[in-house]
Amino acid sequence: MMAGQPVVALESTIISHGMPYPQNVETALRVEETVRQAGAVPATIAVIGGRLKAGLSADEIDMLGKKGKDVPKASRRDLPVLVARGSDGATTVATTMIIAHLAGIQVFATGGIGGVHRGAEKTMDISADLEELARTPVMVICAGAKAILDLGLTLEYLETKGVPVIGYGTEELPAFYSRQSGFKVDYRLDTPEELAAAFRAQQEMGLGGGMLVTNPIPTEFAMDPVQIGAVIDQAVADACQLGIHGKEVTPYLLARVAEITSGDSLAANIQLVLNNARLGALAAKALTR
Repeated sequence: MMAGQPVVALESTIISHGMPYPQNVETALRVEETVRQAGAVPATIAVIGGRLKAGLSADEIDMLGKKGKDVPKASRRDLPVLVARGSDGATTVATTMIIAHLAGIQVFATGGIGGVHRGAEKTMDISADLEELARTPVMVICAGAKAILDLGLTLEYLETKGVPVIGYGTEELPAFYSRQSGFKVDYRLDTPEELAAAFRAQQEMGLGGGMLVTNPIPTEFAMDPVQIGAVIDQAVADACQLGIHGKEVTPYLLARVAEITSGDSLAANIQLVLNNARLGALAAKALTR
């Protein structure tokens, strides 16, 4: 922790690639304020002018929001070139974990992680987020893997890599927009103190890697799993028809789902991020005690 203070890392891909301007900037600032109100220090992470930065100014957040998709989406493989060129980069879950760890930040709150994409047995499209969880010692708090993914295969991959998948107050893996997925997590923990104790034990034993904490979207903002499932199926079919692949898939699918739901999915996305930020602050505080 920085100077003994609880700190929560926040990603920047959601700013440049996750929402339109100015809603992206407004949401980023709301998330930071939520962390502060819960008693921790927010550290939004990005690559700015070739520098790895943990903690952005309001002007830097606004710049990322205005430039939007003109800012490269930066995963582990992109960091060397972006730094060498002195470029900007919006950090994914994987890259945010890397920079958080370099800065001594142990807790990272985000919306949803990447995972194994549908049809990965043919495309081999598996997010680098999963590999980072297996190697970088950061507690990642999310609302589950993004519902556009193959959740069952994502859990299998995490099991193979030895990543503990914790349900916060639940035994079932949340499915991002909804609270149910039909899949079980490894363990249920019910308090920030339990999360901190488990993460501390993992690190003290030298097991390596991170811990995934899945925090269900609040009930009042959750979407019906059957209805959102049908919408996601339609978005996936549209992406296949358009030949969209690689790192463009997730931004397209999230935008298409928001379009089909007339913005309801985007509103749910904002609420689950705020919910995760609150829990991130509580977990970070528990780790400092």
